[in-house]
Amino acid sequence: MTQTITIRGAGVMGLTIATELANRGLPVRIIDPALGPGPQACSWWAGGMLAPHCESESAEPVVVRLGLDAADWWEANGAPVTRRGTLVLAMSRDRTELDRFARLTTHHQLLDGDQIGALEPDLAGRMTRGLYYESEAHLDPRKSLAALRQRLKERGVEFLPEGEAPGLTVDARGLSARDQLTDLRGVRGEMMVIRCPEVNLTRTVRLLHPRIPLYVVPRGEGVYMLGATMLESGARTHVTARAAVEILSSAYALHPAFAEAEILELGADARPAFPDNLPRLRRRGSTLFANGLYRHGYLLAPAVARMAADHLQTGQTPEFMDENHA
Repeated sequence: MTQTITIRGAGVMGLTIATELANRGLPVRIIDPALGPGPQACSWWAGGMLAPHCESESAEPVVVRLGLDAADWWEANGAPVTRRGTLVLAMSRDRTELDRFARLTTHHQLLDGDQIGALEPDLAGRMTRGLYYESEAHLDPRKSLAALRQRLKERGVEFLPEGEAPGLTVDARGLSARDQLTDLRGVRGEMMVIRCPEVNLTRTVRLLHPRIPLYVVPRGEGVYMLGATMLESGARTHVTARAAVEILSSAYALHPAFAEAEILELGADARPAFPDNLPRLRRRGSTLFANGLYRHGYLLAPAVARMAADHLQTGQTPEFMDENHA
């Protein structure tokens, strides 16, 4: 194949597909109106957790299966990946939530308070039981997008603010593709970035709660991403006061020192999702639509990118191809 493939969209979906195609020696160009990663894309506001076993608590088995090698893909393509596992905790009053999480997931080790403290000394004496998913990992979404973009530029891939797209096109515009994908919906997520040098956590920590679970993802140098909400809404407005209070309250419950944290950013955006919360690849003429990563963007994007590249290169029918819309 010598014809240049045009990718519309430079979020996590567009950049992973472009990277997979370029890795195979296929010519690619990217249409990116923003000309760079930024807050206009929902992948900018992601947690970056590569936690397939934890996701099995609520996700379909295919999400776990296809997410198992996500960390390897990101690392092989220049993203800094932290492989220190995931620690899942619950307050003593929410012990049944931890039991439920353990029943629904696999590949974990049950920890007592001393073992929790050995993994994360700053949590010593604060929790009596936890679950440790040793094989899981996390990454910094913004650094990872920048790494993919830089590698593509080094290979001579053009990034253009606009342009016609003759020939094969991959539409990876996220929610902006609702003008073509009418069953695409938005699922709102809200997050904050804080600086709290008084707390030193080295791995992703999930604090379970029957209403508002919290995840804390370390970014290094005392900076953390805090996330919690998942709402059926396509609104891409500011973080609500309620969400901010609930996120900070949960963080305070995990460690009181978070009460003195400096809030660096508050962000909200809507993730693109189909009715069953699984991604889709749809071929319509010369355009391949790649969308619907839901809240599994960094976990599933590599697998969807491989499927898209296989289809464009060999005509193979991808696992996520929606035949009714082909």
